[in-house]
Amino acid sequence: MSNTETLSKTGGQFLLSPISDAAIYSREDFSEEHHDIYNMVMEFDRERILAQKDEIEAYNPELAKSLIKEMGELGLLGIDIPEAYGGMELDKITTAIVAEALVQSPSFSVTWAVQTGIGSLPIVWFGTEEQKQKYLPKIASGEILCAYGLTEPSAGSDAISGKTTATLSEDEKHYILNGEKIFITNGGWADVYTVFAQVDGDKFSAFLVDRDTEGFSIGAEEKKLGMKGSSTTPLIFQNAKVPVENLLYKVGKGATIAFNCLNIGRFKLGASSLGGSKMVISRTSEYAKERRAFGQSISHFDAIIKKVGDMTVRTFATDSMAYRTIGLLQEATDQLDKSDPNYYIHYGEAMEKYAIETSMVKVFGSDTSHYVIDEGLQILGGYGFLEEYGIAGAYRDDRINQIWEGTNEVNRQIIAGFMMKKALMEELEIREAIREIDGYMSNGELTLDDDTLAEECQSIETAKRFALFLFNEALCEYGQDLKHEQQLTEILADIFTDIYTAESTVVRARKIMASEPPHSTVVDIAKVYTAEMGSRIMSQAHTAIGAIYNGSPSPLVDQKINALESRMRLKTNVIGLKRNIANHVFEQNEYPY
Repeated sequence: MSNTETLSKTGGQFLLSPISDAAIYSREDFSEEHHDIYNMVMEFDRERILAQKDEIEAYNPELAKSLIKEMGELGLLGIDIPEAYGGMELDKITTAIVAEALVQSPSFSVTWAVQTGIGSLPIVWFGTEEQKQKYLPKIASGEILCAYGLTEPSAGSDAISGKTTATLSEDEKHYILNGEKIFITNGGWADVYTVFAQVDGDKFSAFLVDRDTEGFSIGAEEKKLGMKGSSTTPLIFQNAKVPVENLLYKVGKGATIAFNCLNIGRFKLGASSLGGSKMVISRTSEYAKERRAFGQSISHFDAIIKKVGDMTVRTFATDSMAYRTIGLLQEATDQLDKSDPNYYIHYGEAMEKYAIETSMVKVFGSDTSHYVIDEGLQILGGYGFLEEYGIAGAYRDDRINQIWEGTNEVNRQIIAGFMMKKALMEELEIREAIREIDGYMSNGELTLDDDTLAEECQSIETAKRFALFLFNEALCEYGQDLKHEQQLTEILADIFTDIYTAESTVVRARKIMASEPPHSTVVDIAKVYTAEMGSRIMSQAHTAIGAIYNGSPSPLVDQKINALESRMRLKTNVIGLKRNIANHVFEQNEYPY
């Protein structure tokens, strides 16, 4: 495969670059300031959020708003807002840290996430100087709340097909908006909304709409399965008069604004899911040690040990790929010229560079938290079904994470779609990498600086070739129509994600083992994840090949698959390693990484 240095920095590059070249960012690279912020947010979350969680979840707008203001006083609303407009303008790593640490009340977390993400970033990145001066200082302080209006009754994930219209008035002083937005977080509480509408029927554009805009009204609060302490309402536009100076960026540039802001929103959702997974592991492992059955602690039961081991492996993997991704976003924005008058526009556009990876974080992070919470509830048994133990509420709150910020199904299409685009546009040298597969299978061998997880590294490198082989077979059969074969593209997206996550996990584990003190249990985690990755990919590959060749692949294809599987397969005692991992969690009495 091509050396890292020969490739431009872009999303999807992990599939082409050798694992030996992967220098990833992880939480082990936190600065002292990062640790201080993490501890501060955790303390705030315990002392201010957890202490009032029942009131928050009972839907208390004034309490939620007052807590948002407290976060503003701590500087936690202005992480991405420039200092000139009252913000802190901290790095992207801090965004991830706060999202992960703010976990005690998911309802409050989502209020904060919208305020600091999709609600304010459109203004930060694409607003005029006047718009920034007007809104950002008050957003950073928590004096006003913001929201984001994209989804419509007939346009959910297919957002740019929305029917809300914007027509320039005869005196050219206002845009007249008509239509409806639904499922708007912070909808009932916000003071300013980023709203998307079609100008002249087909120019998808964005507008800043003030709460007191003539012709604009807010619908009733939705009754929801979870997130009961947050605000979710429709927004209704009936000849709403929006001043022309409230157009955001340019007419027809709505998709650029919408999707680049969603990219970071997806990442933050994955980071929040990570924090929730860690909290559930800590609480359920503590319960398992205390709960007794058949004369002993249930933490001694092998079925419980497996659950805790699986939960921990997936959570460590989420942590590894999430912080790797935010490191990539940080690197992309660091390369921008701050003296450029269009710096913040380029900043927003840079988020698209790693749309593949941010969608992976969203999908894998939310799937992981769903799995962890479900298994955690199972460990608690009947008590898990009772409200007083907390996990029942977490179960309800978590379910939305696989739906909003683009459903996980849509995000899988984004992953596969961007890979197709980068391949066809030759942004990634995928064709060359495919041509090199046979050479690698004949004599390719990684050179590593030490033997830690060497077999796992070789397996991941083979998995990359397996993924490229399947990708090429699918493209040869369907061409650009592959995007319509959604069952197949979901398989490809899951394989790409599995490889990215396994590589992130192994590289992070190798980094930890090279540090002082090393923690050997992370090697067990990396071994388990990589072995199970190989099994999943082999199973998915057979399903994919069956579809591509209608159940009748040629002997040559079968031969290639067998060779790839033979080289990728690991002889790992997964059961024994999961026991080691779970026992370490029980010894620490919490999620330990």
